[in-house]
Amino acid sequence: MNNHTDSYYADSILNVSEYPQLRDDIECDVCVVGAGFSGLSSALHLAKKGFKVVVLENAKVGFGATGRNGGQIVNSYSRDVDVLESRYKPEQAKALCDMIFEGGDIIRGLINEYNIDCDFKQGGMFTALTNKQMRGLEEHKKNWERYGNNDLSIMSASDVESAVGTKAYKGALLDMRGGHIHPLKLALGEAQAITSLGGRIFEQSGVTRVEKGANPVAHTEHGSVKAKYIVLAGNAYLGGLAPNISNKAIPCGTQVVATEPLSEEQLEQILPSDYCVEDSNYLLDYFRLSADKRLLFGGGVVYGARDPENIEALIRPKMEKVFPQLKGIGIDYKWTGNFLLTYSRMPQFGSFADNIYYLQGYSGHGVTCTHLAGKLLAEALAGHAERFDAFASLTHIAFPGGRHFAIPMTAMGAAYYSLRDKLAI
Repeated sequence: MNNHTDSYYADSILNVSEYPQLRDDIECDVCVVGAGFSGLSSALHLAKKGFKVVVLENAKVGFGATGRNGGQIVNSYSRDVDVLESRYKPEQAKALCDMIFEGGDIIRGLINEYNIDCDFKQGGMFTALTNKQMRGLEEHKKNWERYGNNDLSIMSASDVESAVGTKAYKGALLDMRGGHIHPLKLALGEAQAITSLGGRIFEQSGVTRVEKGANPVAHTEHGSVKAKYIVLAGNAYLGGLAPNISNKAIPCGTQVVATEPLSEEQLEQILPSDYCVEDSNYLLDYFRLSADKRLLFGGGVVYGARDPENIEALIRPKMEKVFPQLKGIGIDYKWTGNFLLTYSRMPQFGSFADNIYYLQGYSGHGVTCTHLAGKLLAEALAGHAERFDAFASLTHIAFPGGRHFAIPMTAMGAAYYSLRDKLAI
């Protein structure tokens, strides 16, 4: 529990910064619980505004989904412009849509500002397996262009074959404001930026309870942090620390494999564009090349965040269907990571007791939206809560029947939509 999972990301970092365990009773302005992207972005943006910040992490910086995801910079939220504009009042929908590209901009800005070496590559593709999905991508392009993304282009099937190296797709939407990174390197770089600004990070310092009050206190096994504000940013790894928010989302697992490094001959065929790719299915597949030219391929969802017995058996057939030329290739790494799924598929930001805030529930769009979340949280604590409140005012309900009933019901719903994808209806 206290070390990184056995992933390609963890194994590819030679010098990982070690942070101490909290063994004192200390004070600060803001105590952030969780050193994933939500917590790191919050702490970094707060530190830039002059707040005295402490981050408490149960395991290691980037231990959870932050250090295990597909590494793709995908814009927007799990529900996009069409749903937002149909579901919410015009002024609220516009406020949310105006921020759909900001998370990616924040990531690129931090990389440049703090010289974070995280293998950043520009360009991300959304691919269509059916004519219906292709029409959806064309509409998607129009919606995103209405909100200022003019770095989009439609690709034909032959364009996709040239860029990706597969005949599996009818076409694609290319977003040059997307891209991909080594997520654990990004997290570690952000942690170093926090400490350079005077922030303090403690690992192996899981919070056992939060004591409410005018100055709330986060207690760990060996110490405590008294603060003006506490930010709960543990997401799927928050545990039972705050049942009143944990019961409004369910943890889900997604699986990723990393192949052996591809040969020069294979690289002429597999992703010569070096873009990242995700398809348009309900249970989507996603893939990209690592800096050392492995194919990282992920997909599927395990509801309830169970670790499947055989990750390779789940992913290899998907990978070889897209790239039959890789049939039998060696897989060097395979791992799973948990994200938090909300009923509305929109992230949950808010506060209780006036000085305890929470950020969670990105529903599979965490890389970019977590970075936006941290910036909005810092704005709110600095007295400018308008943009934070655009999310905090969203209504969130628990899954019908509670979390344990929700897991099989959600899996059944996913199976239904997956069948629709296969039947192209």
